[in-house]
Amino acid sequence: MSKIEIRPLAPAVGAEIFGADLSGPLSSGTFEEIRQALLDHMVLVFRGQDITPEQHLDFGRRFGDVYCPPMSAFPPEYPEIMLLDTTTPKGAGADNWHCDATFMAEPPMGSILRPLQLPSQGGDTCFANMVAAYEALSPIMQDMLDGLEAIHDLSGQLRISLERGISPDGYETLVAKWPPVRHPVVRTHPETGRKSLFINRNTGSRLVGVTDRENDLLVPFLLDHVRAPEFQCRIRWELDCIAMWDNRCTQHCGVPDFGERRIMHRVTVAGDKPV
Repeated sequence: MSKIEIRPLAPAVGAEIFGADLSGPLSSGTFEEIRQALLDHMVLVFRGQDITPEQHLDFGRRFGDVYCPPMSAFPPEYPEIMLLDTTTPKGAGADNWHCDATFMAEPPMGSILRPLQLPSQGGDTCFANMVAAYEALSPIMQDMLDGLEAIHDLSGQLRISLERGISPDGYETLVAKWPPVRHPVVRTHPETGRKSLFINRNTGSRLVGVTDRENDLLVPFLLDHVRAPEFQCRIRWELDCIAMWDNRCTQHCGVPDFGERRIMHRVTVAGDKPV
């Protein structure tokens, strides 16, 4: 019989998980319950988890291959962990609503975030349910968007990362390695089969097959639509708090309201197939 307890954070998205100890190996039954909770709630929070980087990686590997995304820094001793070391979050990109690494043909399945140092105030992270965002659109709008593709381009966000000194490679190298890609505007989740909006401010999504004027009307509308509070939950960080999200059907935004140093480790789980 399961020992974990699942408490929803908000009606649309998010749940806290109690009774799971991520510092040791999870039984197959407990892990399957956590995996199903992720599919059901899209964002999971585990509090009171005093884990090491190795244990952080071990938990991530239960879901699939882990890697450190391009255009990111990492602790020298842990090249598979992304290092987020921030004092001035405004304008860094994470303060936009976004899903991660959609400039890749196979964007990440999900991420697991752990704080090491937190500001005395602020620095929360908000998450939004992109299935709910899609379902809140009118049937006419859904039909119009279904089948459309958008071009996702790394170059704009890359310039910001280079200016902030957090990219290990140069602009030309990374642009050549990661040319623009196309993804559907409406994505079907590979496990649940549910449809969600899949559009990203940080990769400058450009709709394929529409005029510039139509693009300039539709894209801002969709990017603004995902910000509706009824799609969201908000996580207030504390040390020993772990959050995991399904990158295939959520967006997130770091609240840029702090001016003290915040250090986070992020383990990223690779995508299982092209979108």
